[in-house]
Amino acid sequence: MATLKDFRNNVKPNWCPGCGDFSVQAAIQRAAANVGLEPEGLAIVSGIGCSGRISGYINAYGFHGIHGRSLPIAQGVKMANRDLTVIASGGDGDGFAIGMGHTVHAIRRNIDVTYIVMDNQIYGLTKGQASPRSAEGFKTKSTPLGTIESAISPLEVAMAAGATFVAQSFSSNLKQLTAVIEAGLNHKGFSLINVFSPCVTFNKVNTYDWFKENIVDLDEIPDYDYTNRVMAMTKIMETNSMLTGIIYQNKDKKSYEDSIPSFAKEGLSKQNLQISEADFNKMLTEFK
Repeated sequence: MATLKDFRNNVKPNWCPGCGDFSVQAAIQRAAANVGLEPEGLAIVSGIGCSGRISGYINAYGFHGIHGRSLPIAQGVKMANRDLTVIASGGDGDGFAIGMGHTVHAIRRNIDVTYIVMDNQIYGLTKGQASPRSAEGFKTKSTPLGTIESAISPLEVAMAAGATFVAQSFSSNLKQLTAVIEAGLNHKGFSLINVFSPCVTFNKVNTYDWFKENIVDLDEIPDYDYTNRVMAMTKIMETNSMLTGIIYQNKDKKSYEDSIPSFAKEGLSKQNLQISEADFNKMLTEFK
């Protein structure tokens, strides 16, 4: 059985010292080992941005995609080989700006992929511009007088799109973050995990201390029921999305691949797929 060390490689991350993404990497590695995965059974697909580098820092199959397109690639990987556990990853700009359309449709499709978003509420790799998660009035190089747009609420969007697993955590809380990712990996369907991952270089507002002062930890609310959709949505709005833990889970809805009557349970890599030359030429003819 694989251990935490088996998911480590010799590639040294080049994130800024103190970046929250270090904890996200560690939590993924811990969670993968805790749920019994082997490195060859895990695929990590990432987008562009500081967070996009994570696919190269973990000993597993990795694919570094293009901006906002980690989810289409991850879904293709899962459909081609459903034996793989697939994690898609990206930042708030990657997933909630150029990739938002893919995010919404992956959620409603409920394909068995875990999407981990490293939310630092700024564009870090391009040196500090306002992102879709930056609060109104947030001052950056691109918005010196403060952004005039409202910050998007990915949790509300996910719930409205029919998500079956929604969670949020804080990179400073490694224990909870690991547990949340474990739950997402074990969930049969699409899992959205938004992670507050502070950018220590360019975001001087949403700092570690700021998050600690504003976060509401659902693990400390004894009567919270994450299977209650109305309660989940209410709590999201009451806390202005500043809550951590498993927010909502629906185990009853079938995953996308399990809903396709003709979809083989065996991955393409295990299927003995053969086609005659005549059938191949016939298919080509249909596209002329």
